[in-house]
Amino acid sequence: MGRGRAKAKQTKVARDLKYSSPQTDFQRLQQELGGPGSPEPDVLNGDGPVDDLWADDDDWRR
Repeated sequence: MGRGRAKAKQTKVARDLKYSSPQTDFQRLQQELGGPGSPEPDVLNGDGPVDDLWADDDDWRR
């Protein structure tokens, strides 16, 4: 059997996705990306530069 029917269906779906303009719910997207109250790590809250995170690991080389 050929792939004619399957390819035609894939083409139709691809065309529908390409040319359709679904409405985006930005509030729901923001909730999904934000997660359940994801707090920033304490280290990155202004306690010092990010480079200082690994400063103690390099002390043995000096």
